[in-house]
Amino acid sequence: MTKYLILMAITLVSLSTVYSQNKEIKYPETFKGEVSDVYFGTTVYDPYRWLEDDNSQETAAWVEAQNTITNDYLNDIEFRPALKARFEKIWNYPKLGVPFKKGDNYFFFKNDGMQNQSVLFMRNSLEDESIMLLDPNNLSTDGTIALGGMSVSPDAKYLGYSISRGGSDWNEICVMEIESRQMLKDSIHWVKFSGISWYKNGFYYSAYDAPAEGQALSGSNRFHKIFYHTLGTNQSDDKLVFEDKENPLRNFYAYLTEDQEYLFVSESESTSGNALYVKKTSEMEKPFQKIAEGFEFEYSVVDHLGDQLLIVTTDNAPLKKLVLVDPLKPAKENWKTILAESDKVMESVSLVGNRIYAEYLADANTKAYFFDYEGNMINELRLPTLGTVAGFSGEKGENIAFYGFTSFTFPTTIYKYDLTKDESVVYTASGVDFTPENFVTEQLFFTSKDGAKIPMFLVYKKGLVKNGDNPLLLYGYGGFNVSLTPAFGISRIPFIEQGGIYVSVNLRGGGEYGESWHQSGTKLNKQNVFDDFIGAAEYLIAEKYTNPSKLAIMGGSNGGLLVGACMIQRPELFKVAIPIVGVMDMLRYQNFTIGWAWAGDYGRSDESEEMFKYLSGYSPLHNIKPGINYPATMAITADHDDRVVPAHTFKFMAELQSKHRGNHPVIVRIETKAGHGAGKPTAKVIEENTDMYSFIMFNLGMKPTF
Repeated sequence: MTKYLILMAITLVSLSTVYSQNKEIKYPETFKGEVSDVYFGTTVYDPYRWLEDDNSQETAAWVEAQNTITNDYLNDIEFRPALKARFEKIWNYPKLGVPFKKGDNYFFFKNDGMQNQSVLFMRNSLEDESIMLLDPNNLSTDGTIALGGMSVSPDAKYLGYSISRGGSDWNEICVMEIESRQMLKDSIHWVKFSGISWYKNGFYYSAYDAPAEGQALSGSNRFHKIFYHTLGTNQSDDKLVFEDKENPLRNFYAYLTEDQEYLFVSESESTSGNALYVKKTSEMEKPFQKIAEGFEFEYSVVDHLGDQLLIVTTDNAPLKKLVLVDPLKPAKENWKTILAESDKVMESVSLVGNRIYAEYLADANTKAYFFDYEGNMINELRLPTLGTVAGFSGEKGENIAFYGFTSFTFPTTIYKYDLTKDESVVYTASGVDFTPENFVTEQLFFTSKDGAKIPMFLVYKKGLVKNGDNPLLLYGYGGFNVSLTPAFGISRIPFIEQGGIYVSVNLRGGGEYGESWHQSGTKLNKQNVFDDFIGAAEYLIAEKYTNPSKLAIMGGSNGGLLVGACMIQRPELFKVAIPIVGVMDMLRYQNFTIGWAWAGDYGRSDESEEMFKYLSGYSPLHNIKPGINYPATMAITADHDDRVVPAHTFKFMAELQSKHRGNHPVIVRIETKAGHGAGKPTAKVIEENTDMYSFIMFNLGMKPTF
């Protein structure tokens, strides 16, 4: 097999033929192995199992052959260079993050426009000149080493930051002395799903044992642990703080209150629900006390008021509430409700000045309010329009705060807010080459297959004619309690400028209407998510916004699963499909890296015959049928994606190319030295968007002029 597959990278064997501007596309004949698994008496064949080996020469040859096909196809799209030039122009404007204060200093990120990574700056006061603190662009020549996270010590003496190489979830923690800008020798490896929580002369972090050779990007992540690192020492000397030797598939995260009086550990076994442990830092010799059982509800500590803890929870409150808990008497009957569950979803809570700041979602739009410590409302934060607060930064005892605001046609703007005056002023505005007044955003509701009312946002140029012939891009996610809220996206500008309609649909499985909305799109209810997405497409066609020959769908990660499932279930409904880093093998996803943690949303093929049959009934990989003219498809993945391993996309596209029959291209774009998306350098982001939108616009028959 090895010799054959390496040769395959050079000689492509035609299985089916499509044409790109009269150029023939020949797909490689991907080797099929004799591999199978038995689930509850049912044999399931997995002929492309060998593509799961991300280190093999055979997989590398397959990737090279596929990228050759894809690059040849994209290079034939005449307007692609002009589209890239348009992206480069609109991307090239300064972007500022929301400032935050530590000690007496203010910190913020800034990107001049085309920098691959944003740069961290510091100001001694709001009036002082900015001081460059950390430039991640100097970590690598191609921008593929990115800042994964950062934390300034409470006294603003040290900066701890994590770096990711090639888009991997694996991080390395480094430490800088802020005043001198000198790097310390401290270096912490094999960190994943971790914060940097400062305490005294060191910090808490979460890590795994070093993976076996060759398993770093695909091996299952087991036995997460919390350590304490003292500055100036070796990682081997770090103190083990928390572990669970009996339950390897759990994650642990440590954090402290701002004044460092309390240390907390959150324990989880999926992407929602956690247990909560606490100890006073003045009593470190004592064991942690569990104050909330897992894993049915969520518990997150905001801060403490005296000896009581302010906790946001879903416990008997699917839309969340804020309660005051005595850690010595944590039983629920002793809780005091500060902010009761309302008809809106509580998104976040913090203490600012001498108030409680709380953000809510109402029909996927942000509403924000200030309350006193007893829960009485003081005032609402007045926002420019319907949209999303993108970060709110303020400190206890401080009357100045900052927040970002964005919407589909409202580029992200940073505001400075004076709590004493209830007054917001623009701190930094966007300079993007875009005229919001020329575009319209509307929110519509439609009825899904089972009668559920589903919202979606539409963005398009003024003067749109509903003639059923408009190119339309439908985007969704629908999982893991994630809410899709209005936000400005540079990548969408050329599409809507050229007459396209962009639609973001708020599917079940997300968090837009609380935990019940989330649960109604999980496990044995997962088909609801696909029905909602299909229902959105059918509604938009019925209302004459578009038609199937003008309709493209896009989604990433869990949204890639969404696109994969819907294009397989209803291939005639869509012209173009863009599944990005999708979960395509629903029978084996749990065997790779952190995949086991997704079982709370998906269920597992090995847990019951009912769950196996349900998963195999919609798994994109296992439901491709021979002889079908599937939509024009460009799947996107990356060689360093260790969240949703690229084997999902590799196997799906090998099967699709094998069985697809028709005149639509089915190709895969495989990025190198990139991962699941976070930290991707600007240059790669522009290249990827150029390829995606070139493929979409070309296959929708658009003739853009730039």
